[in-house]
This record gives sequence, C-alpha cells and structure tokens, in this order.
Amino acid sequence: MADNKGLQERRRARLRFQLRKKAGGRPRLSVFRSGKHIYAQVIDDAEGRTLAAASSLDKGLREALRTGADKDAASAVGKLVAERALAAGVSLVVFDRGSYLYHGRVKALAEAAREGGLAF
Repeated sequence: MADNKGLQERRRARLRFQLRKKAGGRPRLSVFRSGKHIYAQVIDDAEGRTLAAASSLDKGLREALRTGADKDAASAVGKLVAERALAAGVSLVVFDRGSYLYHGRVKALAEAAREGGLAF
C-alpha cells in the first residue's frame, strides 16, 4: 500500500499532466501551502523560469497579517501575486492547485488572484 506522501505526489503529477495538456502555452499559477505559510508563483514552463511570486513571508504582508496560515493570508498573497504577474505582463494563467483540494486557503488565494486581474 502506498504511503500518503506517495499518493500526494501521484495526485500532483496527474494534475500537472492535465494542465500541460490543456494550458496552450499559458504560464501556471502554482500554489504551495504549509502549516504556517502559503506561497504562490507564476511559472513559465516553456522557459523554466518564475515570472512572479508572493508568499505570506513577504515583508509587507508578514507585518500586516496575524498569521500566515489562514484565509486572510491566502487572499493577501493572491492579490499580491496577481499584481506582480500583471506587472510582468501576464494576465492569462492556468491554476495549479498541486495535490490540494480547491477549498479553504487554496480557494481564497485563487479568488483573490481573479479579483486582482488574473484570468483562469
């Protein structure tokens, strides 16, 4: 029987395969959440480089937030990554939730990124 880490990696690989197939050359908005913080980055897989990134560890956000592990932090990170992506000239992305369910902090980040101007 596979352990939880192996199952998580399989879910992530399956999702990324589908994203690559349907992306049409658009950059990917990737989300990682830990127990204490949440991170987001816009990645151009064709060139293999990060176009924009934000996390709850950023200096401006860290001071304004109570904790980096709640929906408020996720919303702030979503708005910040959208602002930075638009500044880098990216407005169309595909959303890569990783192995996480589209629920809670991940959903809050995605909705805030949409409000910030990213389309996916």
